[in-house]
Amino acid sequence: MAGQFSGKTALVTGAGSGIGKGVALRLAREGANVAVADINQEGIDAVAKEIAGLGVKSLAIKLDISKVEEIRSVVGKVVGEFGGINIFVNTAGIVQSKKLVDVTEAEWDRLIDINQKGTAFADQIVGAQMIAQIPESEKERIKAAGYADKSWGKIVNFASVSGRRGREYQLCYSASKFAVISITQSAALAFAPWNINVNGIAPSVVETPMWAENNKEKEKAFGIDAKKASDEFIARIPLKRPGTVEDMAGAVAFLCSKDADYITGQTLNVCGGFEMD
Repeated sequence: MAGQFSGKTALVTGAGSGIGKGVALRLAREGANVAVADINQEGIDAVAKEIAGLGVKSLAIKLDISKVEEIRSVVGKVVGEFGGINIFVNTAGIVQSKKLVDVTEAEWDRLIDINQKGTAFADQIVGAQMIAQIPESEKERIKAAGYADKSWGKIVNFASVSGRRGREYQLCYSASKFAVISITQSAALAFAPWNINVNGIAPSVVETPMWAENNKEKEKAFGIDAKKASDEFIARIPLKRPGTVEDMAGAVAFLCSKDADYITGQTLNVCGGFEMD
């Protein structure tokens, strides 16, 4: 299939549903071969089948991103199947809304392991693989010059507007997404000599299964009507609508494109104006 990502291989985590699924399909429509990873095997099997129907190659691999050895294994399988990874999009994550005084240590550990540790080590392992793919002749030229004159990979992490400032009912989630923004900056600096662009996206409300589950969690924790709470949140968005999976996928496609070769270490708010910092 012809497209701006034709001949490239992408790995997308959290791709069994929601934003990850949308991102994987968008990259495939633009010509990339796409490996999809998620703890939800049934979901990624269906997405991989849909991707194959677009005329590109696909691969579904089960992944618990909180386990570093599983990340390493997934990357090895993708490289074994496709020969390398040119684009990595990490959408895998979980959300929690709960009164601060009710948060448990186990809940904290789970959020941090998935959202923070998972992002950090996924960037580390994929970034190392991208560097390993650079031809030795190019590596010598890059070392001599002190920089690369072309991009050798694109990494996009998913943060959240909740990572821009603390939230009363999102102690664990906000902390983990603050960390994703920092991890994105650190990885961008670490991989800059090889011109591997590392950026992030910070959504607000995106209508996905995870958002629906979060609304149910709020209803249970706070005794409020989930739809009413959602509507009130959306009313505070200047563009007066929730984000869509397509909005997120479009931002990813831009950050992974040649047009974004001079952008790194940035986390783009894709939130309808909810956050403007």
